[in-house]
Amino acid sequence: MVEQLFGSKTRVKLLHLFYSNPNRSFYVREITRKIDEQINSVRRELANLLSIGIISSETNNNRLYYEVNQKYQYYPPLSAIFGGGQTTPGETKVAPDEDLHDIKTLGNVELALYTGQFTRDETSGIDFMVVGDVNPTQLTKFVAELEKKEGKEIRYAVMPYEEFVYRRQINDRFLGLVLAAKKQVLIDKQNMISPKPEKSKKKEKEEE
Repeated sequence: MVEQLFGSKTRVKLLHLFYSNPNRSFYVREITRKIDEQINSVRRELANLLSIGIISSETNNNRLYYEVNQKYQYYPPLSAIFGGGQTTPGETKVAPDEDLHDIKTLGNVELALYTGQFTRDETSGIDFMVVGDVNPTQLTKFVAELEKKEGKEIRYAVMPYEEFVYRRQINDRFLGLVLAAKKQVLIDKQNMISPKPEKSKKKEKEEE
């Protein structure tokens, strides 16, 4: 049904990939591998999405990267259809990811995010951060599998929830760089860094 509505199977797969991974950048062969479609079909649909404005592109290290355009006029409704997460565009949008299920098996994960190589922002110095009560063995296994899938070494940081809170209170430089960097939030159970919904003035009056 969705394929009929949006024209092609490849296009639908691309929309799912981009809207489920806001702030993630992908190059053509990486996209082809992730959605399991022919490269010519992928190139054709990428050109279509680019011309409409649904995605944007940028060259980095002689490689062309694509990512979803969060300023696109119809980003919120398309995100609701293909992303499965919140519909408000922004740097800390919580969205489903193909690794989300595996991350949840690491333990009691309060926060997990991608940055660095995943979002092409090296200011944080890491690619993956997880906060919570995490099983070290499972984490090592997860990172190894992620490195194998991505074809690159993954720099990661892990810390207990209490340490995260403390570091944030003292304006820890490392944590500040991570939170200021371009990122994709995968899990944020307590809205630790995701924007909290604003209360209406009427609601605030009622609570006074």
